[in-house]
Amino acid sequence: MSVIADDGAQPEYHYHKLVGPEPKPAFHDPAELERYWGRRWGAADEVSPLRTVLVRRPSSGLAAITADAWDPGAGALVDPGRRWYWRGDKAPNMQLVMEQHAALVSALRAEDVEVVEAPELPDHTKSVFTRDPMLTVPGGAVITRLAPRMRRGEEASVTRTVAALGMPVLGTITGEGLAEGGTFVKLRRDLAVFGVSIRCNPEGARQLAGFLEPLGIELVTVPLPGYAIHVDGQFHMMDEDLALANTHRLPYEFLTRLESLGIKVISPHPDEQLACNSLTVRPRRLLFPAHCVRTADRLAAEGVDIVPVPYDEILKNGGGIHCSTMELVRDW
Repeated sequence: MSVIADDGAQPEYHYHKLVGPEPKPAFHDPAELERYWGRRWGAADEVSPLRTVLVRRPSSGLAAITADAWDPGAGALVDPGRRWYWRGDKAPNMQLVMEQHAALVSALRAEDVEVVEAPELPDHTKSVFTRDPMLTVPGGAVITRLAPRMRRGEEASVTRTVAALGMPVLGTITGEGLAEGGTFVKLRRDLAVFGVSIRCNPEGARQLAGFLEPLGIELVTVPLPGYAIHVDGQFHMMDEDLALANTHRLPYEFLTRLESLGIKVISPHPDEQLACNSLTVRPRRLLFPAHCVRTADRLAAEGVDIVPVPYDEILKNGGGIHCSTMELVRDW
């Protein structure tokens, strides 16, 4: 029985003691997520069965790219206003662009993956690449901060999209941090990699490490050479012990770390280095760029199942199959 003092003081036995607090189990505990957030959001690795993925239709703004924007120094069509670039000397084939993206979506659904489509952003020509404005870890999403001005604003769009689904947003890169989802790879449940590059800086890595620490995930930074912007252009996990990598574009220390973890590395055919930009839908089963046939043969010899997806036209926009997908849920 609580007693109220004559001077009007609060009861000695506060009711707050009866109702909490309860810091354990942690936020990312599977039972907690399922009870209060509806499902086990996020992903603990890159290879477990993929359940839900975020995509976005290619921007109609790509139709504004014309062949007279050819820049011989860049080897690409480049907008003087810095709103777009396109690899090659011909304007985008918009019909082919749309057909290839539709083929990717169909391939995902054929693998029993739930596809969530973010709204089109006509003024953002790179917005088809949903990998970059966010990343996922056990429990939810971290919203990144994109480096080029032409991509700013995509972060807000994906935040609204995933929040509307009920997915927890665990943090947002702020200040002068630069981080993009394409340079983040989960090697194991407790170990992830962040590629530092012209597009992703140490401050972005520092902030991201702070979000990962409560999850028990160590973040290792990997300096990328030259103008390589993301890890996913050079490295891809196909199983917990098997990866595809352009080894000549990764630091030796990173390669030796992979070896110490028992991860075997296969190199793509020298003429097919973009093969690394693939998507694992379950262990040793990949959605894979259809034109990389010689690398596909190498992977088949390692017991990897390949689902070819034509994507060579969209690749000219600066990203591939992995760039165009962001896992919202994998089994973990």
